[in-house]
Amino acid sequence: LNPPKGLGFIVRTAGQERTQRELSRDMAYLVRLWKVLVKRVKNSPCPADIYEESDMIIRTIRDIFSEDIDTIVVDEKGAHDRAKEFLQLVMPRYVSRLQLYDGREPLFHKYHLEKEIAKIQRRTVPLKGGGSIVIDPTEALVAIDVNSGSFRTDSSAEDSAFQLNMSAAKEIARQLRLRDLGGVIVNDFIDMRRESHRRKVERALHDALRRDRARTKVLRTSPFGLIEMTRQRIRPSLKRSVYEDCPCCQGRAVVKTGESMAIEVVRVLMMACQQPRACRVTIRVNDKVSAYLNNKKRRDVMQIEEASGVTVQILGSETLFPEHFECDCRDSEGNLIPLPFLEQTP
Repeated sequence: LNPPKGLGFIVRTAGQERTQRELSRDMAYLVRLWKVLVKRVKNSPCPADIYEESDMIIRTIRDIFSEDIDTIVVDEKGAHDRAKEFLQLVMPRYVSRLQLYDGREPLFHKYHLEKEIAKIQRRTVPLKGGGSIVIDPTEALVAIDVNSGSFRTDSSAEDSAFQLNMSAAKEIARQLRLRDLGGVIVNDFIDMRRESHRRKVERALHDALRRDRARTKVLRTSPFGLIEMTRQRIRPSLKRSVYEDCPCCQGRAVVKTGESMAIEVVRVLMMACQQPRACRVTIRVNDKVSAYLNNKKRRDVMQIEEASGVTVQILGSETLFPEHFECDCRDSEGNLIPLPFLEQTP
């Protein structure tokens, strides 16, 4: 690199393993930007806005655009003008690749982008020719499993596994970028016996990750056929940006069955009916739990009533989540009796 005289540059950790061409392009962009800022300082009356962070369109072109991208399509005149001004400043020879779309059909619909956006929010990603990868982000790590599915070739099982793993390696790198997954990532490829095949899959994953702006570190294939890696966490993942934890299951993706909730409610009833001065206990639960209590647990509820002398009423509600319930305990005068053991329940 040959920086201009009088100017210095700091190469941060994101510049590691970048090519000289990429660094030269960034340096040329910064030099042009600096010249524009100097001109603004000289010509603008005070106070004036000299520089501000670029909008999403400019940041996308700056960070993602490369020579292998043939066309940039923008469907809004103002955004197109800003992108054109940026390209003229930074990469003037690529201005011709910028196009303004003025068709009646929505741009995302024309290029089937809605389908692609829907795909990156699914757990299972199909691979060309058959097979799939299953992506499961957890609190500790991201687990990615390669499934053969309907993938079949005329070759041996070893060659079939190798071809599918090569395809999966490229798609895994792509999905990591699209979903912005970071932290520890464990890739479970289909078992291969040949050492040469394992090394080729590792290289394919390395090559596919070169386009990634986030720092990555990939280990060798383990004896169990796993490739462990880490990826820099730049921002919250796509899942965290688009979704929030379900208030029903707290993000676990499962809820207790009606039977298990009914057993829990029976224990709560026993404790509520043992409270001093308790005369009437009303329980509101989900409809499925209510049906289970009033049918298969009716004898248990009657035994609690007989032993305590407290009247128990079970009400079903379709608005309550399966794991949620409300317990109301009253004395003979209708006064509410607090239930400390419920307040301690997480």
